[in-house]
Amino acid sequence: MTILGLVTSPGRPGTTRVAELPDTRVLEGEVPVRPLEIGVCGTDREIAAGIFGVGPPDGGELVLGHELLGVVERDGNGFTRGDLVTATVRRSCRRCRACLEGSPDSCLTGDYDERGITRLHGFAREVFGEDPGELIAIPGSLGRVGVLAEPASVCERALRHARTIGDRQPWELGRALVVGAGTIGMLATYRLRLEGLDVWTAALEPAGDVRAQLVEACGAHYVSTSQEPLGSLGGELGTFDLVVEATGDAEAAVDAIGLLARSGVCCLLGIDPRDRTLGVPGSLLSLDVVIGNRVVFGSVNARRDDWGAAVEALEEARTRWPDALGAFVGMRAPLDRFQQAFDHRGIKATLVLSEA
Repeated sequence: MTILGLVTSPGRPGTTRVAELPDTRVLEGEVPVRPLEIGVCGTDREIAAGIFGVGPPDGGELVLGHELLGVVERDGNGFTRGDLVTATVRRSCRRCRACLEGSPDSCLTGDYDERGITRLHGFAREVFGEDPGELIAIPGSLGRVGVLAEPASVCERALRHARTIGDRQPWELGRALVVGAGTIGMLATYRLRLEGLDVWTAALEPAGDVRAQLVEACGAHYVSTSQEPLGSLGGELGTFDLVVEATGDAEAAVDAIGLLARSGVCCLLGIDPRDRTLGVPGSLLSLDVVIGNRVVFGSVNARRDDWGAAVEALEEARTRWPDALGAFVGMRAPLDRFQQAFDHRGIKATLVLSEA
């Protein structure tokens, strides 16, 4: 059987294309999955631009796509035909302590594989086989919103670590700042609002923009940084117990650290791929961070329990704000229009591989 997939040659910009895939077998013990939608994110764009990504061991092209919403094609291995599923992205190196204890998100060797990113083919193809232990059930009530499970799992992992760090000492989490209103920033905003926190989301888009409206729809506050830099907003916004930086701009990350309250925690989720040098005020490190007992840490990917928590949070958010999550996806494009999805600069674009 010949199927189509979205492939690229990592490290070679301009090679992304839809192509026939030579090996489409579903191996014994795998669950056959038919992708419905594949989310597009900055990582996909960077791989397509030749900035990031590692091809498969055989030296061939890499199938893209790591944000999956799919449907099971055949009964077996604990799944029933028609079940909605997503799948983990990072896979164990099988030898470090973190991976052996079920935390490939914290792999100590760096020799992990990742679907659609590092050595393992991704999900942007018409059908594939998956290890049942890597699949996560998506409730039917979530429907197409289930395509947000992967970025939501990244948020869950970040907040799990932030709480662990904060709770190393007496700490109260009451106010949170999310910097950036892309998919990660919006999901982090909604996740924090589920806990009843006072949440502020700062982004470049002007007040009244669809992102601002969606931030306010969940009871968070929106502030535009298009006229006034983030670092100068401290007098207006005050300080925050938790800051989640999700812009992918290193300068914004530095500014975000300066908005931490005493004993505050800052989680960096955005990745700035540009080769640039930034100046950091000495007082930020020697006074604000040290004397203020503040912590800055980075977070990426997720382990299995984060995925389960993410699905539960999406379902709760869908119940509380039924029209909002679906509005995160501003473009759905067929596979052969992948470039339009890559060029989309709304909250989220997806590639639609099947309508049902």
